[in-house]
Amino acid sequence: MSTEGEKREDRAYRVRGRVQGVGFRWWARGVAERLGLGGTVRNLADGSVEVRATGAAGAMDRFEDMLRKGPAFARVDRLDPIGVEPIDRPDEFRIDL
Repeated sequence: MSTEGEKREDRAYRVRGRVQGVGFRWWARGVAERLGLGGTVRNLADGSVEVRATGAAGAMDRFEDMLRKGPAFARVDRLDPIGVEPIDRPDEFRIDL
């Protein structure tokens, strides 16, 4: 999905709204895999979801746009960038429990 030589970026977000119990993590994983991204997604105790991803800049932009919308049964109220640490498995996207 990325063009050869395109800059790789690491990004992280906290997604707020109705994002737990609506398939958000599974949806995010599917979108990330289709875009060729690595990273993780997990529910947080406060009801939000944390997403960490790495990949080509263009794919990361598309992923961010999709996260702002979410899947059909979700309601994304806010997408807040958070500090990001390097992704330990950049070629895999997984759901953390």
